[in-house]
Amino acid sequence: MILYPAIDLKDGQCVRLLRGEMSAATVFGDDPAEQAATFQAAGCDWLHLVDLNGAFAGVPVNAAAVEAILARITVPAQLGGGIRDMATIEMWLAKGLARVILGTAAVENPDLVRQAARAFPGQVAVGIDARRGFVATKGWAQETTVQATDLARSFEDAGVAAIIYTDIDRDGAMQGPNINATEALARAVSIPVIASGGVSRLADLIALKDTGVIAGAISGRALYDGAIDLATALRTLGSRK
Repeated sequence: MILYPAIDLKDGQCVRLLRGEMSAATVFGDDPAEQAATFQAAGCDWLHLVDLNGAFAGVPVNAAAVEAILARITVPAQLGGGIRDMATIEMWLAKGLARVILGTAAVENPDLVRQAARAFPGQVAVGIDARRGFVATKGWAQETTVQATDLARSFEDAGVAAIIYTDIDRDGAMQGPNINATEALARAVSIPVIASGGVSRLADLIALKDTGVIAGAISGRALYDGAIDLATALRTLGSRK
């Protein structure tokens, strides 16, 4: 199972939100590229980036910070937030991102997901953010009547590289991930599922890995707070069969 350290970007800074509320942002640093380099030095294989302002605006906002990160690292990175058309997808992949994440677009423009996945095999993921099982879009500000599992199943034949599943009520709350819901989703589809939201201790990562069906996990606040030591977590996950 791959561990993805998260760098959430708001106004050019590294932050973490509590349950997706922009007003509840905690700033962890004003040099995202340096933070990315620190994660890479600890041994991570991937980075997970989010343009929080972009998720609300519908267009990239923290492009300068993302580009600075890409200039500092050699490990692959994936990015979500404000990516809602083919031109933006092409732009980011051309700048060196390994994978783009389509969230709002997956609900509002599923044909874009299919088109992009065909054009860029292995480089398009779907972000499914849910409250109580129902998908939320536009930076989690708008709730829908679409069930997370139904949305995931609708992309079974699209060729997407992964699904990033976030339980919004767990995100940033340091209360543990929703392992049952994430495992159920992973068992419902053949697409690799990456867990996000609530990972707060090493035991959470071990529990996710031990399901045997979850492909990856994203952690942010726990790494910044020191609740999880990244190097230790990577060694532990690598040693477990």
